[in-house]
Amino acid sequence: MATVKAVLRKKKNPEGHFPIAIRITKDRKSSYLGTGQYIEEKYWDEKNRCVRKSHPNANVINNFILIKTSEANTKVIEAETNLDYQTVSSIRKKIAGDKKIDFFAVAEIHLKNLQNRGKFHQYDTEVGRLKKFKKFLGRSQLSFNELNVSLLKKFEAYLLHDKKRSPRTVVNYLILIRTIYNLAISESIVDRGRYPFGKGKVQIKIPETQKIGLTSEEIQKLELTKDVTEAQQKALHVWLTSFYFAGIRVGDVLQLKWSDVKDGRLYYRMNKNSKLVSLKIPDKAKEIFKFYRKEIAAKNDLIFPYLEKVDLNNAQKVSTRTQTITRNLNRHLKKVSLKLKINKNMSMHIARHSFGNISGDKIPIQMLQKLYRHSSVTTTIQYQANFVHKDTDEALENVINF
Repeated sequence: MATVKAVLRKKKNPEGHFPIAIRITKDRKSSYLGTGQYIEEKYWDEKNRCVRKSHPNANVINNFILIKTSEANTKVIEAETNLDYQTVSSIRKKIAGDKKIDFFAVAEIHLKNLQNRGKFHQYDTEVGRLKKFKKFLGRSQLSFNELNVSLLKKFEAYLLHDKKRSPRTVVNYLILIRTIYNLAISESIVDRGRYPFGKGKVQIKIPETQKIGLTSEEIQKLELTKDVTEAQQKALHVWLTSFYFAGIRVGDVLQLKWSDVKDGRLYYRMNKNSKLVSLKIPDKAKEIFKFYRKEIAAKNDLIFPYLEKVDLNNAQKVSTRTQTITRNLNRHLKKVSLKLKINKNMSMHIARHSFGNISGDKIPIQMLQKLYRHSSVTTTIQYQANFVHKDTDEALENVINF
């Protein structure tokens, strides 16, 4: 006889919550049905198989679990009254139904999760990638049975050769597809039997990317140039501010406020990981800030006025507007680099690479970790490896100079 129980599965989501599932066990084999409900582990009562009363929605969730468990029990009884032997997988399929599960339906759940977590830039990017995947397929529906190694290899070749996408961009597409497939597995929508990723299947290897920053001489050109338009000069102000503060991301620069400036220091919270940052304001940055304090009375207390007409409490609008502003800033920066004959791909993001390039191995790695706001020193070591070439250069010279 099969048994049906509510359980808390151990694979947590990005928010640190764990999924509640209905477990069907027969002949010491188990299969799971997702309920779509997630809670923190501390709220789960393992003994009574329910949510603790301390959870704000305990009654609602427990009633839902009771209904789902009852429905599963009914289906189990119906299946077991069949004269033919029923495996745990066949029982689960009868409960889940025979409908073909659509990949893009699960993709919508993934996109909704991104919105709920405030990842609006990632949301916009991945909506675009899914549209390209649909265009490759020539349709807007795809069952997980069809999502196999052969299809993924064809899509990979299509992106690389037909669309001339870089290997790193192709990897991003495959990571998205894998993420959606894993979501379907975690929600017990599909099982892992047909999983097309991993050893002997589609292996995702992130290629090394080339990070090139400006030299100190090139940055001095930017600092001293006068032959620029007003829009280009303001773009340079934003870029230099990012550089002066060890490569603050453009989204954070645009949201800097005068209230963040206290006693000669800049205090702000990073949007990417919510870390609090405190840095001394360099004299060069003070000169830029003076210009905006004197010339522009920015609304919303903003130092730079680009987001002054945007509701800063609306994360989605801020994200969308920031993307547009960044494109415009990059366009102005490219024009400046052409005038100054700086033959590098000038953009806002290269400010961070430029700080890494100039710091090289001059600053202890632990201090660079603090300046970059990296959670792990390993991340700092890997990042800085793009710019530290002294040892390898000397080794090469020692070999060939004979």
